[in-house]
Amino acid sequence: MTFQTLLFFLVVLPVMFFGLLLALLVNIADPSGDRFHRMAAWWGRFCAKLMGITVEVVGEQHYNPKEHYLTVSNHAGMADIPLILGSIHLNMRFVAKEELGKIPIFGWAIKQAGYVMIKRGQSKEALKSLLSAAEVLKSGRSVHIFPEGTRSATGDLQPFKRGAFMITQNAHAPILPVTIIGSNRVTPKKSLTIRKATVKLVIGEPIETKGRNAQELLEATYAIISRNMQEYGSAV
Repeated sequence: MTFQTLLFFLVVLPVMFFGLLLALLVNIADPSGDRFHRMAAWWGRFCAKLMGITVEVVGEQHYNPKEHYLTVSNHAGMADIPLILGSIHLNMRFVAKEELGKIPIFGWAIKQAGYVMIKRGQSKEALKSLLSAAEVLKSGRSVHIFPEGTRSATGDLQPFKRGAFMITQNAHAPILPVTIIGSNRVTPKKSLTIRKATVKLVIGEPIETKGRNAQELLEATYAIISRNMQEYGSAV
């Protein structure tokens, strides 16, 4: 067991548990979820610092913190969500798998805060979830989605699912492509071991969505994330 793994169970999990209890009350006072997001962003930075994760952000000039986007990234490790929350300065909600919403306290808190629970697959329920994500965008808040649908065991980019890009058909917010490099070394898939690592977040230029269908947006986003992974990956 690494020292970081021990810190996770002795410090990060208890802090998260009590933070989520507080978040349940905060969400009652602020049903918009904005205060919850600020707490989550602090937690993301706290986790990175405590775990010895160095986060390098490239391309911060490509987004405006006062605007909202559909942020899209690859998914390489469990650390992805706290690192995105702590490093990208947007008022953001995540699209998460339905099972997470059923976890006591944790699931209650994120659903109250406006996170979108999605049932994986091409069912009508999944489509309704995507429409809910579009409503979050229309409210002026950013939404983050992992279009691969699951974490990559190796950190290599997997095929994207087209449904993720249907969100923009009902809410014409620009897509902000984010390439995550190195997070698979922090928390390997199917392992509870946590290690120090350097993680790079490469933020690409926003992609305009008006007049483009889901397949076109998928291909454009995939091309940017893939190119940035090749360009910056060797430096991590």
